[in-house]
Amino acid sequence: QVQLVESGGGLVQPGGSLRLSCAMSGSISGIYTMGWYRQAPGKQREVVAVTSGAGRPSYADSVKGRFAISRDNAKRTVSLQMNGLKPEDTAVYYCNVVRLGSPGAVYWGQGTQVTVSA
Repeated sequence: QVQLVESGGGLVQPGGSLRLSCAMSGSISGIYTMGWYRQAPGKQREVVAVTSGAGRPSYADSVKGRFAISRDNAKRTVSLQMNGLKPEDTAVYYCNVVRLGSPGAVYWGQGTQVTVSA
């Protein structure tokens, strides 16, 4: 059973930086994406950044140029470097892994709170 554990959330002032990390344990085979989603109060969960099985990153328009996702397959970790944080980035951030193919599978972490406030 795959488990994802996030770390690195917290309170930061506007313009500041945070780095989120997610460690995956358990057995997983095949090709899988790794990424980050977020959910703000009263809003739907949305994608922030995802890496393909080959490590190619994609970003939501709202974070392009400010956030950077990185993946280490050997360590089975995915990180999100967040710079230039804005109050609208405040949300619970979730690590996500999607195993492609058949059968596919989707895994979620427990979430870590990021609050951007003066």
